[in-house]
Amino acid sequence: MTTVAIANQKGGVAKTTSVQALGVAMAERGRKVLLVDLDPQASLTWACGIDPDALEISIHDVLLKRAKVADVVLVLDPPPPLADGTKPGRPGVVHLLPSTIDLAGAELHLLTKTGREYVLRKALAKVVDDYDVVLIDCPPSLGILTINGLTAADEVLIPLQCESLSQRGVGQLLDTIDDVRDYTNEDLQVRGAIATLFDGRTKLAHQVVEQVRREYGVDVLEPFVPKSVKVAEAPAKGRSILTHAPRSRSAEAYRELAALLLARKGKRS
Repeated sequence: MTTVAIANQKGGVAKTTSVQALGVAMAERGRKVLLVDLDPQASLTWACGIDPDALEISIHDVLLKRAKVADVVLVLDPPPPLADGTKPGRPGVVHLLPSTIDLAGAELHLLTKTGREYVLRKALAKVVDDYDVVLIDCPPSLGILTINGLTAADEVLIPLQCESLSQRGVGQLLDTIDDVRDYTNEDLQVRGAIATLFDGRTKLAHQVVEQVRREYGVDVLEPFVPKSVKVAEAPAKGRSILTHAPRSRSAEAYRELAALLLARKGKRS
């Protein structure tokens, strides 16, 4: 099992959209995928068509050791056939470890506990043989929940909106990753960045990509995910972009990125 934390403390960078889209794209290729909603806003849970307010149990209970991951996960609809009409060699699976607003309370609880950085890692270790890939949607902050996500992960993927403020956030996140390597997860690797909401017509978008590559040594993976109204519409309908607009340029970009991530090993920053 490979565990990937998708993290950026800046909001509005299509982080949750990317987690969902990559998970579905990997399942299209026959992988068993677990999506982990580690954000008290429960955006990933909403985007998967689940009402957090209707849940009686969530990742909050897992982190407080009141439930096991296997008891909380929800089975999502299987992905449709690939865009060209072919089916994966084996059925793909997407499960969700959902979140609720209660997770904000778990964050406060964890701050008082010894070994608080390792709680998620230990919980996921019990399902290591059940999934090919785990994708963790970290909250838009650098608090204890994000530290848990990074400590549990083998790799980090950074969604990057191509603007100057998002670029600054990459540097701050890399500092946190260095701290995690020093104290809780020395093997953590930076897989790269994904350029989301990319508008190739603007000079700034291209400049930000080159600056991130040059100044931080982070590989910005290609293809870039183009800005699209369809991407914004999908979460409100409880679908991934691959289901909502399967032949859109954004959906195809996520498919190519998923194939790339499955095909090659990560690159340490």
